[in-house]
Parts: sequence; structure tokens; C-alpha cells
Amino acid sequence: MAKGMTKTALVKTMAEKMDLTGKQTSAFLEMLAETAVKETKKNGEFTIPGIGKLVKAERKARLGRNPQTGETIKIKAKTVVKFRVAKTAKDSIAPVKK
Repeated sequence: MAKGMTKTALVKTMAEKMDLTGKQTSAFLEMLAETAVKETKKNGEFTIPGIGKLVKAERKARLGRNPQTGETIKIKAKTVVKFRVAKTAKDSIAPVKK
């Protein structure tokens, strides 16, 4: 499987296209990540237009199964974070076949 773009490669590409330094671009990405985490924690969601949305969701308690022993176990309720891809990104990457 092919490896994705590294943070260094992303910073370099963005810096070249936006005529910024690597430090400025790296700082921007760090700020974006911090803001996404803070806003998702506070408001339950954070949208990056054209890419997608981080959403905080509650999972209910449920019964599961230990795959090694087959024993039924109780799984506690918990909060998880999901990423929902924007329709424009999804259609650009994997267009619907007719």
C-alpha cells in the first residue's frame, strides 16, 4: 500500500504554493489542529470547509464478545470522535458510478 503524504511534505507543498516559509506553514497547521481539538471538545463539532467535520459522539453501553475466548463481556458507554467527509471531497475522490 502506498504511503500518504508526510507532514514535512505537506508543509513544503503548502509553503511553495502560498509563498510562505516552512515555519509559518507549520505554525498554521499546528494552530488548525489545536483549534479543531479545542472546538470539538467545547462544541461537539468542528468543520473544515471542503474537507469534512470532526464530530463528538456518545456510544451506549453494549454487550460484546472476547474474540479469544468467545466469552460475552460488557462494554462501557464512552465518548468517541468521528470524522465525516464532506460531500464535495467524497465526490471528487470517489465519484459515484452511474
